[in-house]
Amino acid sequence: MSAFRGSFTSTLRWPQLDALWDLLRADPCDDWFIYAIGEPPPAEPASARDLKRFLDEMALFLRREHDEDYCGIVYADNLQQPAFVKIYDPHNLGVSCGYSDNPPLPGWIVSKLPPCDLPSTRVLPNNRRRWWRQLFG
Repeated sequence: MSAFRGSFTSTLRWPQLDALWDLLRADPCDDWFIYAIGEPPPAEPASARDLKRFLDEMALFLRREHDEDYCGIVYADNLQQPAFVKIYDPHNLGVSCGYSDNPPLPGWIVSKLPPCDLPSTRVLPNNRRRWWRQLFG
C-alpha cells in the first residue's frame, strides 16, 4: 500500500506513454504483475509474452476509449526506470490527477511488487471484465 500511495508521474502525452510501454517491453525479466482492480490479484508474475500482449492491447484500448490529444491517465513511479504503473480507466476518471477525498482507483496496475487486493468501490463493468478475461482468462 505504501508503494501504491507513493509519488507518481503522469505520461501526459501519447509519446511518453509509448516510451513507457517500450521500457516495460524491453525488460527481459518475467517479474511484472498485472492486476485488474475488481479481479483477484495475481499470485504469480506474468510472462514476458503476457506482458507484451497486455501492453499492446492496453495501448489500443486507451487510444480508442480516451479520445483526447493527450494521455494523462497512466502514471509511473519513475518514467525512466518504472517499477509500478497505474492505468486509469478512461470511463472512471473522477479526479485522478489532483486532490480528492475519494480519488478513483486505477483500472489496472502493472508492478514489480505483488499487488495487494484493492477493494474496488465500483463493480467492474461487464465489457471490462470480458476484455480482461479474454487476455488472461
